Amino acid sequence: MPTAQGKLDRSHKGEPMPVIALSDPSGESLDLTSLKGKPVLVNLWATWCAPCVEELPTLNTLIGREDDLGVTVLPISQDAGQSGKVVEILRRRKLDNIEPWIDEQADLSFQYGGNLPVTILFDAKGKEVWRWTGGNDWTSAEALKLIAEAKG
Repeated sequence: MPTAQGKLDRSHKGEPMPVIALSDPSGESLDLTSLKGKPVLVNLWATWCAPCVEELPTLNTLIGREDDLGVTVLPISQDAGQSGKVVEILRRRKLDNIEPWIDEQADLSFQYGGNLPVTILFDAKGKEVWRWTGGNDWTSAEALKLIAEAKG
């Protein structure tokens, strides 16, 4: 299990969710802002980022508990043009709850400072609550307390 080795940043509180369309290897697309109405935990990761891959199992577990949490958990790969690698790592590590959504231009990682992993919590109105830069065990009591802030 990863340990919390990141930094909490509340200085962007209230900023709107970015307008961006994600894609998956089957050609489906997802407009991030279409998720407004329910809190969203966005996690930016990449296959080449060791702390990212290390925390994926905790996000996989959270996705299985979304109904209890009242939060949509959305890991987004920053592996532009590498959908095969994304699918392979999720399959090989048996992370079946994680859909292979990809930010094809890696715009989000630049928008959020370029360091991965970064996790951003948005409230139901699509406004940022906080962001966490670095790895974390998202199933830990401390992380769950942070995620609960989305409910206001």
